[in-house]
Amino acid sequence: MATSETKMADTGDRIFIGKSEQPAWLTLGLANRHGLVTGATGTGKTVTLQVMAEGFARAGVPVFAADIKGDLSGIAEVGEAKDFILKRASEMGLAFQPDQFSTVFWDVFGEQGHPVRATVTEMGPLLLSRMLDLNDVQEGVLNVAFRVADENGLTLIDLKDLRSLLDAIVPAGKKAADADEDALAPIRKAAQAFGNVTKATVGTIQRQLLVLENQGASQFFGEPALMLKDFMKTDSDGRGVVNIMVADKLMQSPRLYSTFLLWMLSELFEELPEVGDLPKPKLVFFFDEAHLLFTDAPKALLDKIEQVVRLIRSKGVGVYFVTQNPIDVPDKVLAQLGNRVQHALRAFTPRDQKAVAAAAQTFRPNPKLDTAKVITELGKGEALVSFLEGNGTPAMVERVMIRPPTGRMGPITPAERKAILGKSPVKGKYDTTVDAESAYEMLQKRVAGTAAPAEGSAAPTAAGGGGRLAQLGAIVGTIFGTDTKRGKLSTGQVVARSVARTVTNQVAGSVAASVGKSLGGAMGSSVGRALVRGALGGLLRR
Repeated sequence: MATSETKMADTGDRIFIGKSEQPAWLTLGLANRHGLVTGATGTGKTVTLQVMAEGFARAGVPVFAADIKGDLSGIAEVGEAKDFILKRASEMGLAFQPDQFSTVFWDVFGEQGHPVRATVTEMGPLLLSRMLDLNDVQEGVLNVAFRVADENGLTLIDLKDLRSLLDAIVPAGKKAADADEDALAPIRKAAQAFGNVTKATVGTIQRQLLVLENQGASQFFGEPALMLKDFMKTDSDGRGVVNIMVADKLMQSPRLYSTFLLWMLSELFEELPEVGDLPKPKLVFFFDEAHLLFTDAPKALLDKIEQVVRLIRSKGVGVYFVTQNPIDVPDKVLAQLGNRVQHALRAFTPRDQKAVAAAAQTFRPNPKLDTAKVITELGKGEALVSFLEGNGTPAMVERVMIRPPTGRMGPITPAERKAILGKSPVKGKYDTTVDAESAYEMLQKRVAGTAAPAEGSAAPTAAGGGGRLAQLGAIVGTIFGTDTKRGKLSTGQVVARSVARTVTNQVAGSVAASVGKSLGGAMGSSVGRALVRGALGGLLRR
């Protein structure tokens, strides 16, 4: 290397992304103002994502990113000094130093990473309705089911819980007078109090649940549920851990993919405290194929997404959307994305030309550049870049060559992945499903006559029922205060859910599964009623 070459390293308060006449720096203190990475297929978006993820990790910021094609997994292995990498580094006046980053792999299906699970209760009716592609009437019935579950102490953990609850709220036929119907009469009565719940509508929802199960969603709903603090860790060297969601199989169900990531974002919004502007983010969240999030989304959901993106900045979380074109993102959300990287777009048709013009208008103009023209001329690895400056305003757009990653470019091998999983800090924590007592078992007991309906079950109670553990959860919530009307978790509710998850996780494993069934059901019934689902997945607002 020539002596004029500089070390490829970031400074303490900013990340080196690329270089034109001047270096392009992403300021860590402004990284939670969110960002956007766009460009046509094959123009270098994944490499840019890896460069940014590496920079955040070096700065001690945990990263979450979905890996659609498997290419991002190479960040876990040492980079290779290939000729084209060395050439680019030399052209930029950099000394290439191979590196690798602490990585945890996650997989909804549990095949190429640790399983990721959520309870049906946590997902909530709004997001679940999007997964199921329900219309307004069907979504209304699903909201009724969740409300009835809360008021009757029926914890919804997995899909069989939801199925059994939907069966329970179906109106009884004129000739129905057997013991089963008598046992479930309070449930039906509670459901009908909120409006006309018809057998046909419930049947449609059940069929949509079957479609969801056939896509593999039954593996996603259950316990032990994911604890988001496991995403927000640093390694022994103080570097941020890179969490990669293996999404090649998940992408075969685009709605499931986008709703899952949206749930994660809403959970972060609910669980993290307000921290204001920090010297660096607490977590950076990369949302690849972001257009799937907004496609056919109802206005109410789009409004909630815009609200969360706008407010989650104060929780110390930076959200970076990755998609082909800026017009894939609604204007209200686009306005929140201050850090921009635009790779090449093609303009072969009038529609493409309009898209290029629209993309060019999203940048602060540079008198030296014809932005719309340059977008179509960019080579692979080149991009138009505009990051926020010290006072929070966008810098003028610049044509930049993106620096090469220091980790491996391209996917890791199955053997390498297995070795990484074997050393994972969460190894064994989520690998065994725990079937806690929940709505399915509770309703079965009622029908069998082994557990009578709670007195006054059709109406909520102060303590919420569910035994001593449930009462303890309610007391904790009372001590710390609640705020159900605003649709947010109170401190007490967060504590209660954390305790419930900790108990469930500690008893995970085949040997302790029976213990978990008892503890999970008792504690879960309290948490299920006390919990007000997140800003994007909530129960009916009162």
